[in-house]
Amino acid sequence: MIVVTGATGHLGRHVIDGLLEKVPADRVAAVVRDKEKATDLAARGVELRIGDYSRPETLAGTFGAGDRVLLISGSEVGRRVAQHTAVIDAARTAGVALLAYTGILGGPDADFELAAEHKVTEQLILDSGLPYVFLRNGWYHENYTENLAPVLEHGAVVNSAGDGRVASASRADYAAAAVTVLTGDGFENQVYELSGDVAWSFTEYAAELSRQTGREIGYADVPAADNLAILTGAGLPEPMAAILVDVDAAIARGLLATTSGDLARLIDRPTTPIAEAVAGALKDQ
Repeated sequence: MIVVTGATGHLGRHVIDGLLEKVPADRVAAVVRDKEKATDLAARGVELRIGDYSRPETLAGTFGAGDRVLLISGSEVGRRVAQHTAVIDAARTAGVALLAYTGILGGPDADFELAAEHKVTEQLILDSGLPYVFLRNGWYHENYTENLAPVLEHGAVVNSAGDGRVASASRADYAAAAVTVLTGDGFENQVYELSGDVAWSFTEYAAELSRQTGREIGYADVPAADNLAILTGAGLPEPMAAILVDVDAAIARGLLATTSGDLARLIDRPTTPIAEAVAGALKDQ
């Protein structure tokens, strides 16, 4: 059985879609906290298994011997080590055949705050002795294109990333890589640095927005303190805003610009261009 945790999240749903294109539905299980949010998956023949990262007792029996499991990293920064530990422990107890994990580009070399829990999780998986695959995902196009409203309103892309470049790809691209690993052979104990084929700058991103909207949209590189104030002023909790500002600093240092080619090789096609993601997002405005 192929088991996907966090299956009702954005990435998880893409993974389920991809799996159902390759294997029968009765070989796919989705770990979810709330069955009501996964009725559409059940209707497609996917087995639902109830499990909550934050409640280890719910994970007992979630996995079976020989399962191939995708652990999609939790979204609650600061709580993820404990949550991931619960999943790893349950997977080890069950004797799963493979544990794939969605970490972050750069692995041990990623020195920014958002990467810290990913690095600990990878070590926990290594210590578990389970066969593993580390899918170190880079930045998603959607981190930017899903929140275009303020950019369009103010006519500016604003952050504190300087001239840094981002080799982003779409969620669907990263999901397709996970599907390849979960349905194929020969991936055990491998590490993949996943990113888009092309690293772009925010000046180029603003120019692409201008081209597609026919409006003048510029790039405003602001000091980190100003960026933090802007984000908190927009209603983002300060801890999360600080993490995003720290990511911008990492981008400025080139840490999310890696173009290893691993993602394109795993999905056997070029990664989705940022221009295509912009076009799709603008249609939804």
